[in-house]
Amino acid sequence: MRDYYRPLVRRDDPRPETALPLAGGRGWFAHCARHRRDGSVTRVPARDVPQDILARLTAPRLPLAGLALDRTRIMGILNVTPDSFSDGGLDDGPAAAVARAARLVANGAEILDVGGESTRPGALAVSEADEIARTAPVIADLGGVPISIDTRKRRVAEAAVAAGAAIVNDVAALTFDPGLADFVAEAGLPVCVMHSRGDPATMQDDPRYEDVLLDVYDFLEERVEMLESKGLPRDRIIVDPGIGFGKTQAHNLALLNGLALFHGLGCAILLGASRKGFIGRIGAEPEPAKRASGSVAVALAGLAQGIQIIRVHDVAETRQAFALWHAIEDGAGR
Repeated sequence: MRDYYRPLVRRDDPRPETALPLAGGRGWFAHCARHRRDGSVTRVPARDVPQDILARLTAPRLPLAGLALDRTRIMGILNVTPDSFSDGGLDDGPAAAVARAARLVANGAEILDVGGESTRPGALAVSEADEIARTAPVIADLGGVPISIDTRKRRVAEAAVAAGAAIVNDVAALTFDPGLADFVAEAGLPVCVMHSRGDPATMQDDPRYEDVLLDVYDFLEERVEMLESKGLPRDRIIVDPGIGFGKTQAHNLALLNGLALFHGLGCAILLGASRKGFIGRIGAEPEPAKRASGSVAVALAGLAQGIQIIRVHDVAETRQAFALWHAIEDGAGR
């Protein structure tokens, strides 16, 4: 039976002599939770973890698109769509989208994720031509921070990269358009592969898992190994457990609780849970645009587990929360 190791992340001092650094960040661990498919979870000393897994847990994550990953970075969401669940239809043309992007950067966004196709539950597919027309002109006018193109399609990614995008973010983990995997591998582009179950139109139709944490881990591991086989090194791959994509509320909470498991893939981890439905249900807020507080709570839970990238709508609120978290952690108001 296979063992899966989740580091039990700590950030406090003093650290014991047995402490090991987590992915080159502020966190450390001296023990892991060992998960098995029989449902058992056992606490084990880090020294008992296989060396290949320990190497991936402890290795610093290398910079992506010139951005160091020694701390959690804020990715601002820039959806240039008429129908995204929270911010669709906000912009009247590319100029308005560029102005909104400038505000996100001024508020603290360190990456901008530009999307031209809604992937909300029940959303329908958009043609390549329409998606390119929505995204490429906006990307061409952006600057100052790395740009990510949120797409499932090779042609859209090619147009976005030609316009200035440096990262590809695919919610289908390169399963929708196999040519996209070839493109990112040939170009050596950083790419984020996200777990989802089904397509946006059907993904919330009674999703089921044997063990959601381990099932998602296995899926992402297979995607990482596929990209490696095409020549893309692991340090250019980002993994995203896909909160809200083919998951129930219980699935989402299990993944959030076990996020640190994904450090074992040796890749940067991206968390995208901003304003999602489960935040509204738990926080009793039906309006997505009013879920900043709940979204920040989830972002802080991700920061505590050492994730490298948090994808959010509410950039200023997240930046402020992170600043206070680090000030308290440092024990000084700097």
